[in-house]
Amino acid sequence: MQGIKEFIPTHKKVALLNSLLRVGFDTLDFGSFVSPKAIPQLRDTAEVVEQLILDNTNTKLLAIIGNTRGAFQASQFPQIKYLGYPYSISETFLKMNINSNFEKAFQQVSDIQEICIKNNKELVLYISNAFGNVYEDEWSPGIVFDHVRKLDRLGIKIIPLSDTIGVGNYQSIYDSFQAVVNDFPHIEFGAHLHTTAENWNDNVAAAYDAGCRRFDTVLNGLGGCPMSGKKLIGNLHTRKLIYFLRKKKEDFVFNEQAFHRALFAEANVFPGRFSS
Repeated sequence: MQGIKEFIPTHKKVALLNSLLRVGFDTLDFGSFVSPKAIPQLRDTAEVVEQLILDNTNTKLLAIIGNTRGAFQASQFPQIKYLGYPYSISETFLKMNINSNFEKAFQQVSDIQEICIKNNKELVLYISNAFGNVYEDEWSPGIVFDHVRKLDRLGIKIIPLSDTIGVGNYQSIYDSFQAVVNDFPHIEFGAHLHTTAENWNDNVAAAYDAGCRRFDTVLNGLGGCPMSGKKLIGNLHTRKLIYFLRKKKEDFVFNEQAFHRALFAEANVFPGRFSS
């Protein structure tokens, strides 16, 4: 939703999110506590969370935060389990995305981790630009490893490796995951992929072949990072990941009827953007 300029009414967001809570996803990224000037679409996150129906779901809520202020805000809601922070191995992108640099971002991660521990939350640390860099910053799987090693010392337990504008390919994605999954078995690594119709299968396969079993998807495949300065390429479509996992004969919890109901709810939120 964050890249859509027209404000989506709160009640429509709530209806869609409540339908998603019944599908069986492990985690639902439902909103963000960041500056409303930066992401005006999600300025109603505090209102949204209070209207979510969590009685009959095992899905955990994740809210994106960009600094300690956002972490304090999100921590006041007992409904929220995870705080997601957009770290990056590209200093240029850190500046563009959250007006930060390596030193400042690492200190923020340390401070946010303390906030999470004190408030019974868990930090999900996204490492963007993990599969390549278009900002002329240095990149390699070894750099991914170096950053993970620093973050591991802070006790971060969930780290999705993330694309930003879809620069990853099979080799770069596979190599980045291989650089870390075996050396940090106590960390749950995930894949946050921005994909196209042409490369989604290869890119999912790369993460899967390297040992990743946590994947972020978007119900309609819309999205991307509005702070990247680049065209939004879209996120991995939920249907495509389901197709991939079924081909791999993976066992996963999934309420297909609830999923189809969520697709109809989606069409009400994104008129003209519905993707089958």
